[in-house]
Amino acid sequence: MSKKQQVEIQFEVFENLVELPAQIQELMNSAKEAREHAYAPYSQFQVGAAILLDSGEITIGSNQENAAYPSGLCAERVAIFHCGAVFPNNKIQAMAITARSHNHELKEPIGSCGACRQSMAEYEQKQSKPIAVYFMGETGKIVKVSSVADLLPFGFDSKYL
Repeated sequence: MSKKQQVEIQFEVFENLVELPAQIQELMNSAKEAREHAYAPYSQFQVGAAILLDSGEITIGSNQENAAYPSGLCAERVAIFHCGAVFPNNKIQAMAITARSHNHELKEPIGSCGACRQSMAEYEQKQSKPIAVYFMGETGKIVKVSSVADLLPFGFDSKYL
């Protein structure tokens, strides 16, 4: 006989940037700056991501589209793969993500796509330490989860291989 169960996550909501700790404000501002460098001529949807490493270094990424759609890459994966390539021995402490549409103002927090969540989860598992994720639209509220696992319950990882 089956039994219904429920998955719960905890998250925080900040009304605006000034409510965030100073270091996370800087991180989100870096994500906003990265968003301005997105190459999004097809979707008109710009995303910026910034990652805070345990060394204090901040790395960024922005979405990069391509006329052959599967060839593009989201901002989160650009940023996290850059960290893996350039800073392989550093741990990721936090990630900030922001999005903007040229079609309408995004006032609500925009979460990462499934492929990005999976990639982020891989790095969280690799470092055996949670990665805090902050995300927002262009303006407005910011959502914080303390771990990528909160964004991807029942995630797939290397223990299944």
